[in-house]
Amino acid sequence: MMYQRAKSINNRNLLSPNYYYYYYNTNYNEKALFHTHTQQPQNQKPKSNLRNRKHIPFITEIKHVQTSEQALSLFHHYKELGFKHYYPSYAALLYKLARSRNFEAVEKILTHMKETNVQCNETLFIALFQHYGPVKAIELFHTMPQFNCVRTLQSFNSLLNLLIDHCMFCEANDAFDRSYEMGFRPNTVTFNIMIKCWLVKGEWGKACEVFDEMLQKKVQPSVVTYNSLIGFLSRKGDLDKAMMLVDDMRRKGKRANGVTYALLMEGLCSVGKYEEAKKLMFDMAYRGCKPQLVNFSVLMNDLGKRGKIDEAMVLFREMRKRRLKPDVVTYNVFVNYLCKEGKTAEAYKMLVEMQIGGCEPNAATYRMMLDGLCRNGDFEGGLNVWNAMMASRHCPRPDTFNCLVVGLLKSGNIDGGCFVLEEMVKRKVDFELESWEAVIKYACSEDDNGGSRLRIILASQSI
Repeated sequence: MMYQRAKSINNRNLLSPNYYYYYYNTNYNEKALFHTHTQQPQNQKPKSNLRNRKHIPFITEIKHVQTSEQALSLFHHYKELGFKHYYPSYAALLYKLARSRNFEAVEKILTHMKETNVQCNETLFIALFQHYGPVKAIELFHTMPQFNCVRTLQSFNSLLNLLIDHCMFCEANDAFDRSYEMGFRPNTVTFNIMIKCWLVKGEWGKACEVFDEMLQKKVQPSVVTYNSLIGFLSRKGDLDKAMMLVDDMRRKGKRANGVTYALLMEGLCSVGKYEEAKKLMFDMAYRGCKPQLVNFSVLMNDLGKRGKIDEAMVLFREMRKRRLKPDVVTYNVFVNYLCKEGKTAEAYKMLVEMQIGGCEPNAATYRMMLDGLCRNGDFEGGLNVWNAMMASRHCPRPDTFNCLVVGLLKSGNIDGGCFVLEEMVKRKVDFELESWEAVIKYACSEDDNGGSRLRIILASQSI
C-alpha cells in the first residue's frame, strides 16, 4: 500500500496544523525527472564521445549556419573536399535540420545512414523525438535497432514522457504496461512519469496505484516522486494530505528540498494564508533546508498578484542579503506586475538591472515589457525593447506586433512603423484587418519617403 504496505494515504490520521503546503509546478521538477546515472561496467573502456574526438571543423562551422539549406550545402561542400563524414557530423547536421523542421531532409539523411551502416547513438533519437512529436517518435523508437542503436530505458522514458506531454495517456499507459515485454525494467524515472500522467489527468487514485506498484517492485521513490504528489494535493487545497506525504518522506529518510517547501508555500498562498507561507520559508532552515530562489519567488509572486509590489521588493532585498542571485523567473515577477500596474518605467529599470547583473532576459521578459509599454502608449520605448527582443532572437505575439505598428504610425514615427511592419511580413505574422486599414490610411496620407515605403509594403502584399 502507499507509504507503508499496511497503510493507505486515504485512511491515515491528519497531521498537526503546524505544517504547511504548496502546489505542483512541473517546471521545477523537469530536470530532476530525467536525471539518471549509468554505471560503466568494469574492465570496459568508456565509450568515445565528441569531447574525446579530435577537433572536427565541420561541426564547428555548422553551429553558425542559420538555415537547413545552408547546413546541407556545408555538409556536401565538406564531402566534395574529400572529408569523410562519421556519426558526429551526421548528428550535428540532423540536429540542425530537425530544429529547422526540415523533416524531409532528416528522413533522407537517416535513410543514407542506415544504408551505409553508420552506428547511431541513442541520444540522437531522443533529440529527434522532441522535434518530430509523438506519432513519428513512436515510429522512430521502433526503428532504432535498424540503425545499430541499442534502445535503453533512457529512450523508453523519453518517449513515455513525450506521449504524456501531448496528452496521449492511453498510449503511454499501454507502453508502460508492455515495458517488461519490450525488455525494459521500469526505474524511478519511469514510475515518476506515470505518476505525472495520472496527476495531469486529475486521477489521484490511479497515481496512488502507480506509487503502490513502485513500492511493491522495490523501486525507491525519489524526492521528485513525492513533490509530484504533494504538488497535486496542494493545488487541490488538500493541504493536510500533502503534509502527510512530507511526514512520510521524513520517515523514509527522504529530505524535503526547496521545491517541496515551495509547493507547500504556494498551496498556502492559494488559500489566502500568506503569513503562514512566509513563516514556513523562514522555518525551513530549522528543518535542514535553506530557503532558495524558488521559495522567495512564490512569496513575491503572491504579493505581486495582490498589488503589494513594495512588500515584494522588501523580500527581494532580503533575498539578496542572503546572497541569493536573482534569476530570470524572479525578475519576471516584477516586470510582469509592474507593467500590469502601469509602472513601465520601474519595470524597465528591472530589465536593465537584470542585464547588468548578467541575467539574460527570456522571451517572456521581453513580451511582458513590450506589452506593458504598448498599453501605456509608449511606442518609442516599445520600439527600443522590440529591437532588443529581435536581436535576442525572440519574437512578440501577433497582437503586440499589430499594436506596435499602428501605435508608431499614429505617433508619427512612420519609419519605425515601416521597419516593424517589414519584419512582420518577413516572418509571415498575421495582421488584423483594422490594422491594415490604419496602415492604408497612413500610406495614402503621407507624401514623403515614409508614405512611399508603406505603399511598397502594401503592394508586396497585394493590398
